Order: sequence, then structure tokens, then C-alpha cells
Amino acid sequence: MGRDIRLGTKEVEGAASSDSDTSTVLLITVCSLAAFSTLGVPVSPKDSHWLLCQSQERCGGKSYDPLNYCCHDQAVVPLSRSQGCGNCTFRVCFEQCCPGRLPDVDTLVVKIKGHSCSSDQTPGDRVCHSIKTRT
Repeated sequence: MGRDIRLGTKEVEGAASSDSDTSTVLLITVCSLAAFSTLGVPVSPKDSHWLLCQSQERCGGKSYDPLNYCCHDQAVVPLSRSQGCGNCTFRVCFEQCCPGRLPDVDTLVVKIKGHSCSSDQTPGDRVCHSIKTRT
């Protein structure tokens, strides 16, 4: 009536498992997880992510979730972190504060991260002014 499915390992000297064996084991694993979860059996901790399906980024020797954090100056920071750039504020995960290109003028420019500070100004750049403290 039914077909017997056996899970096991093949010992083949100097050869890896074939693609069909790997596909079969993967299919059985996914089907087992689906069956267990429909029966109410916990398959993973509540509110956890499937680590195998997520990319794992590293920063300063620590792993972090790139959907919620970024690496800034070798520190893991939330995506919402902002910092001052003269009289402007910029998001450290997405933007960078660059010195202005004119040496006599106290300007700063907020550019998209990855764009060179020495590149020409683009419509997305924001010009900021240095904040000088009075003494």
C-alpha cells in the first residue's frame, strides 16, 4: 500500500552523496517539520528566526542581524542610529559625513554610504555647516 522510506547513510569511498539522495533527505526533513508543526509540536523556539535562511554578518568579532543592525566603526549599532554632522544629522548605517571640498569654507556634506567623499555633489547630498563654538 505505502512505500517504505528509510533514512540512512551510504558509505561510498571517495564519493559524495548524489543530488537525488540530498534532495530526498531535504524533502523528508521539510515534510517532517511541516507535519510536526501542524500537530502543534514546537519545531523552533517561539519568535526565533531560521538561522540557516538568514545571512549572518560579523562586526568586530560579533554576529548581528543585518535586518535590524549595521556595523559602524567596528561596533554593532541599530539601523536607526543617527549622529551629528555639523548642523545636520545623518543615519550612520546609510550615510556618511564628508568634509566640504572648498578649503576656505566650513562646510560638510552628508553623502550616501559607499559614495566617495571626493566625488562631485549629487542631488541626494546634503550640505551642512560646521558648528563653531564661541570662546
